[in-house]
Amino acid sequence: MEHRWNTLAEATSLAFALHAKQRRKGTEIPYISHLMAVSALVLEHGGDEELATAALLHDAIEDCGVEHEAIIHERFGPRVAAVVRACTDADVTPKPPWRARKEAYVAHLETAGPDALLVSACDKLHNARAIVADLHAHGPAMMGRFNAGLEGTLWYYRELSDAFARLLPGRLAAELARAVDEMERLATPSPDKPLP
Repeated sequence: MEHRWNTLAEATSLAFALHAKQRRKGTEIPYISHLMAVSALVLEHGGDEELATAALLHDAIEDCGVEHEAIIHERFGPRVAAVVRACTDADVTPKPPWRARKEAYVAHLETAGPDALLVSACDKLHNARAIVADLHAHGPAMMGRFNAGLEGTLWYYRELSDAFARLLPGRLAAELARAVDEMERLATPSPDKPLP
C-alpha cells in the first residue's frame, strides 16, 4: 500500500509542475485545485490509487502537450496512461472547433471502459459544481467566460449527464445529474420569475 501512495505523491508533484501557472477559467483559482478535487472524488467513489493518479494527470496531454503521454506511461504504467488518454478531447494545437470536439468526446464515452468513465465523471462533476457555485455568486453572466457560452455549456453538461446516467448508473451519475439540473435552473431564468 505504501508504494501505491508514493506513486500518488509522485503524480501530485508532476501535476503541480505541469499546471503550476494555470488558473481555472475566468478566476484566480490555481488549476491544481481542480486536479486534486477530481482525484479526491475518484477515491470517494471507489477508485483505487492508480485511478486517483490518472485523475491528477487527466488534463496533462490536453493542456500541457502530447509529449507527456509517454512520460505518464513510463512513470505510472499503461492503465494510468490509458485513462489520461481517454479523458483527452484534443491533443493538437490549435484545438479543433469546440462543438465537434465535445460531440466526439460524448460519443467516445460509449466505448470507454469503467476506469475512464469513473475519472471522467468525477472531472465533470467537479466542473459542474464549480459552475453552480459561480452561478450562485455571479449570476448567468459568468457563463460568458466559457467558449461555448450559456447555450453550448448547458447542452454539453446535459449530454454528459445523460451519458453517465446510462453508462455509469449510481450515486456518481446521480450527483452529476443534480448539479446539471441546478446549473440549468440558475442559468436559465423562468419566464414568470426572471433572475435579476
